[in-house]
Amino acid sequence: MAALQDTPQAPATPPAHGRASALLAAIAAVRRGIEKFAQPWLVQLLLRIALAVPFWKSGILKWQGFLQLNDTAITLFTDEFQLHLPGGPYPFPAPAVFAFLSGCGEVMFPVLLVLGLGTRFAAIGLLLMTCIIELTVPDGWPVHLTWAAMALGIAAWGPGRISIDYALGDRRPRS
Repeated sequence: MAALQDTPQAPATPPAHGRASALLAAIAAVRRGIEKFAQPWLVQLLLRIALAVPFWKSGILKWQGFLQLNDTAITLFTDEFQLHLPGGPYPFPAPAVFAFLSGCGEVMFPVLLVLGLGTRFAAIGLLLMTCIIELTVPDGWPVHLTWAAMALGIAAWGPGRISIDYALGDRRPRS
């Protein structure tokens, strides 16, 4: 009986370094899982689709027929949208032209992105559109920053393996 009382009891909780080691091991396991699943080609494809969707959705609403803008699109650029520059806001110059270019870009660039054809060109086009949108709707900067980051990533690292560009021979990321 005395021998049992002298034996040290196991601690109720593991020592701090044991918990930290277990946490680090769990983090490492999650990281390995993410690295295994999130292959660069998959991430690049998802970035292209994620950037294309909001522009496509906006673009298709501007058209009422082949190369024919609806009245709402022109009205937005004439009456609603303003460029928020120092000393402004200012109206868009040539609102019908801007509405047409915006409608074309919001439909063509997303299609190119999803196909992975002229991907860097399309990403830079959407980046420029994002800059103009930011000047038009400055309170939307958190979303616009996300779009800009996606466009920059696509322009810098390319479309990935699942793309027409890759099939045509554009197989290396630009550095």
